[in-house]
Amino acid sequence: MKIAQILERGRCYSFEFFPPKTPAAEEQLEQALHELEPLGPSFVSVTYGAGGSTRERTHDLVVRILRETSMTPMAHLTCAAHTRDELVAIVTRYRDAGIENILALGGDPPAGLDLPPGELHYASELVELIRGIGSFSVGAAAHPEGHPQSPDLTSDRRHTADKLALADFAVTQFFFEARHYFDLVESLRALGVDKPVLPGIMPVTNLAQVRRMAEMSGAAFPAWLEERLREGGDDAEAVRRIGVAEATRLCGELLDGGAPGLHFYTLNRSTATREIHASLGLS
Repeated sequence: MKIAQILERGRCYSFEFFPPKTPAAEEQLEQALHELEPLGPSFVSVTYGAGGSTRERTHDLVVRILRETSMTPMAHLTCAAHTRDELVAIVTRYRDAGIENILALGGDPPAGLDLPPGELHYASELVELIRGIGSFSVGAAAHPEGHPQSPDLTSDRRHTADKLALADFAVTQFFFEARHYFDLVESLRALGVDKPVLPGIMPVTNLAQVRRMAEMSGAAFPAWLEERLREGGDDAEAVRRIGVAEATRLCGELLDGGAPGLHFYTLNRSTATREIHASLGLS
């Protein structure tokens, strides 16, 4: 099933995973897949290491989800540190395996490795390359608070609109306040783009971990949220409960405001996503 078709039918609820690197991580992922599949997600996505650092693991996981589960997979793909021929080969391989959905990303070469920047410079170029190889549903990334490398929010919104003029839908980087998402959607509409934009949700179950991820992605970590989480003190379970409650509140606000669905960053764990899913009565 193509994600563009899924979005035409109504609200879309999806989960994101990453390829495991160790046997323990593999076991954790297997458990998450087993526990989340019964929720009937609209689709699931699998991340990709810039420069192809997880190329085979991403491909194998995406194809296995297609063939061995009831879930519809979407493969992430970045153009950073790839030649055009390499990208053509990767996309062709997905097409031949029956994969119908790809998230086209720019990406950055892995830090510390002497890799070329790549022959394609922008995600929009990757969208066009994918279109020329097969009948894929193609998504793009959006940053509600602006990409960390963008010179300003106005130019970032324009760049996002250019990508979405070519892609079918967008999935956002995670954020913690609904106003950022709604500002993104309103800005895109003002630029003539009304493609579906799925908000990315990251429940804060570990304060230090998510704060680091927010800094890297350019998402502001609100002082009020940190203060709220610190109410849990040294009780990790209390902090987790507060984080899940705040994520649930954010999801409700987004859906009430007209978001076309929710995309959960699971970090290869199922508990927080299952709790939010149950609290909101999603289906």
